[in-house]
Amino acid sequence: MANFSIDQAEGLRRMLAGPKPRIVTLLSVLGTAEKNAMLTNLTASLAHLGTDAILVNARRSNGVGMHLGHARKHGLLEVAQQQCALNEVVQSMQQGFSFTSMVGGNVKSIHDNALDNNRLSNIFNVLAQQYGTVVVDAELDTEDRLPVAAMADGEIVVHITSSAESIKAGYCLIKRLNANLGRRSFGVLVTNADEAQAQLVYANLAKTASRYLAVPLHFMGSIPADDHVSRASRLGRSVIDAFPMALASVAFRRIAGQLGLS
Repeated sequence: MANFSIDQAEGLRRMLAGPKPRIVTLLSVLGTAEKNAMLTNLTASLAHLGTDAILVNARRSNGVGMHLGHARKHGLLEVAQQQCALNEVVQSMQQGFSFTSMVGGNVKSIHDNALDNNRLSNIFNVLAQQYGTVVVDAELDTEDRLPVAAMADGEIVVHITSSAESIKAGYCLIKRLNANLGRRSFGVLVTNADEAQAQLVYANLAKTASRYLAVPLHFMGSIPADDHVSRASRLGRSVIDAFPMALASVAFRRIAGQLGLS
């Protein structure tokens, strides 16, 4: 009887807490333009499938906000410091998703003040509960930490291409993540490669990570090189909206569908 009461109470707590938010943190080893285009189109693809998605810029520089034409004036940190309200730092984008930044102004590290970081984590959690999927443009700090703890509990995706330099950088990034977060799985997303090339890159990277780090990886998908992506960007639109039959659009919809189902 006691066990039944405990299980019942735990079930009630889960119902009151609501569904666990879907957080996808992307760590890219690629250049700013390619990273930003991929993030924008992936989030737009999630929104196109009916997911209430928000894209969060959590980088100190070269963040996706500049690509979208939104400099960081205020962000979630300023909300945590009670300088502004949450709805003041969230913007609706014409691509169909929402956008915000983790911090505004010229903040070098969000880990400098433990109290502020704890408040920021709380605000991020509140934000995440309001959306179906949170996509984060992130980077590790000098001590290999993610911006907030909730990101470590969600999906972490390493973004690479098929070049030898990119694969090496991706492995080094996985090694840093493993040293800080311990053994856990990471996703691998390959762009500028067809499916066969991407699968080969993933297989080799997964084999190396398993052998030397005991880290399991999983394949998130691939985006082929497609000039429709840059053409759509010049129009201020996502590729799935401007060119729905393009190869890149098909790939983005497939990856978004997998994220939405998992």
